[in-house]
Amino acid sequence: MLLIDSPSQNAYFNIASEEYLLHRFPTEDIFLLYVNAPSIIVGKFQNTLAEINLDYVKEKEIKVVRRMSGGGTVYHDLGNLNFSFHTLLGQNDFGDFSFFTQPVLNMLNKLNVPAELKGRNDLLVDGKKFSGNAKLARHGKMIQHGTILLNSEMEVLGEALKVNPLKFIDKAIKSTRSRVTNLISYLPEDTTTDHLKNLLTEEIIKNNPGAERYELTAEDLQNIQQLMAEKYETWDWNFGFSPNYNFKKAIKVPAGFIEVHLEVVQGFIEKAKIFGDFFASKPIEELEEQLIGKKHEISALNELLTSVDLTGYFGKVTLEEVLEGFN
Repeated sequence: MLLIDSPSQNAYFNIASEEYLLHRFPTEDIFLLYVNAPSIIVGKFQNTLAEINLDYVKEKEIKVVRRMSGGGTVYHDLGNLNFSFHTLLGQNDFGDFSFFTQPVLNMLNKLNVPAELKGRNDLLVDGKKFSGNAKLARHGKMIQHGTILLNSEMEVLGEALKVNPLKFIDKAIKSTRSRVTNLISYLPEDTTTDHLKNLLTEEIIKNNPGAERYELTAEDLQNIQQLMAEKYETWDWNFGFSPNYNFKKAIKVPAGFIEVHLEVVQGFIEKAKIFGDFFASKPIEELEEQLIGKKHEISALNELLTSVDLTGYFGKVTLEEVLEGFN
């Protein structure tokens, strides 16, 4: 088994590294550890916009990245340790999460933390979740990865994942919001993610005597960064890959009531209808037509709406007011 400690706190890099390592080591077992700066990690089959509070995420400059595995959306920050096991497919039951969560439980139980696996893939303490886990199979290998909430900013977590469920109608997998907790209240106050990282690594080595540490080479780093740039940093992957959805939002502005309905396919607007009690000198159908083919993304819509005469369509409105109807 190769033990890899990521040198980066960039979520784009760390999620890309999981895919890269599948190709780099097609047969070796791997145990990867990483810590991400504030970021939101979205399940592969989720509608990103329906899982995040986009305004808050942009304001706080929180990275949003889609991972390869299914499951729900999670928040990462420097108080959250992430672990990832890579093994040959077929060596372990794909539906069984217990094998690779047991080292985490062993480590915590030794520290007198009453942690346990509950349900299919969650680790709980006193009935509250501190670790969610997900899996994927690809290229003959299986990855099981999970989180350990040690001292995460719960207020930021709550705000970043606070969404309006009425805005989106889709068949995408929805996250289940569980009661979550940090482990720091069960551990000495000076416990850090690095401390947990060392303890968990020791537990892995104990169970895998032949394990050896592997440091990513300059070539590895370059290839991961290339994969980042080509995939994990892109709008197409993180937002455009979302399942098709219908978007609806109603806003009240001084000019009147505006209600926006969009049909979005792979992140692009395919149909648009705008209703309201505003008074306009130009037919709203003209604007609806201009929306077709645009990304359902604020910068793209800002570029379009800046170039049109909004007062002709809505009366006395500001660009910011109209944009709010699409967000």
